[in-house]
Amino acid sequence: MRSIFDLPKLESEILKLEKESTQANFWQDEKKASQKMQELARLKDKVGKFLNIETSLGEIVDYVELLALERVEIPKETLEDIAKLERQIEEQELELILSGKYDSNNALLSIYAGAGGVEAQDWANMLLRMYLRYTEKKGFKAEIISISGGEEAGIKSATLEVSGPLAFGYLKGESGVHRLVRLSPFNAQHLRHTSFALVDVIPEIEEEGLEIDPKDLRIDTFRASGAGGQHVNVTDSAVRITHLPTKITTSSQNERSQFQNKENALKVLKSKLVLYQEEKNEEERAKIRGEITPASWGNQIRSYVLHPYNMIKDHRTRLETSDTKGVLDGDIEQFIEAYLRKKK
Repeated sequence: MRSIFDLPKLESEILKLEKESTQANFWQDEKKASQKMQELARLKDKVGKFLNIETSLGEIVDYVELLALERVEIPKETLEDIAKLERQIEEQELELILSGKYDSNNALLSIYAGAGGVEAQDWANMLLRMYLRYTEKKGFKAEIISISGGEEAGIKSATLEVSGPLAFGYLKGESGVHRLVRLSPFNAQHLRHTSFALVDVIPEIEEEGLEIDPKDLRIDTFRASGAGGQHVNVTDSAVRITHLPTKITTSSQNERSQFQNKENALKVLKSKLVLYQEEKNEEERAKIRGEITPASWGNQIRSYVLHPYNMIKDHRTRLETSDTKGVLDGDIEQFIEAYLRKKK
């Protein structure tokens, strides 16, 4: 296990960061120092979890061997401990898989309603709720930084900033088209309807060397609008920034301060510009975020069928479940893990 989890490397990184933190000038750059201290805490937590697993495994092996010698059946409590330990080992293995360039970064998750008016906009809102529930269960912090409400119901689009350990690593596989089949709640005849929404996940990137010419930016202010008044303000402080050379647009409306909204929108813009440069290389683009395709027929990564039967199926991993209520309530870990293990 020690060789698989490369404990010596982790301990070496911890020693290096601890040595850096004792230098007299360490806190001169407070932002960088804070990031290094967070990384140090993450590495120590990782080693601590591994050592706990190693200790528990040793104790269980010794106990089971003793029971075998005495020809005694393994107690139910011990079997439960073994199952719990297996789950902990699987979680650690998954963290080993999440070692990509930006996997440890925070994530910017955007949802866009596909063609189809109110049906698609309601589906986009259902996905927003699903991801908010997932991030809550995962212990991540999710903040809506931009949301555009639908005319009758739902949302046209929304962007979440998701903060937490390996947030982008876990969420990157959600990029793609999500398809919903159900009886329409907006149709008097309650006919079966198919809706599409596009999910796009990018890492939040802090690129210190990236300089943006103010002349390349068009900054517009507008009144925030969105589904659910608790998510947005009602002043004219919302900000939309367009990078004229690339036509990349970002917006923020969660803060009451126009200055804060501008800072948020710029942060998202910088992440997108860094990726824009990297994605000129098609191979790098696929590694970072996969293919971004139109929210329409034939392009879906996952189907959510609520009628005539209950079934959610991921078309990349073939994993499926009939627990549609649980999944739409945020229980998507099984799909996320299956995708990550398939891609490793």
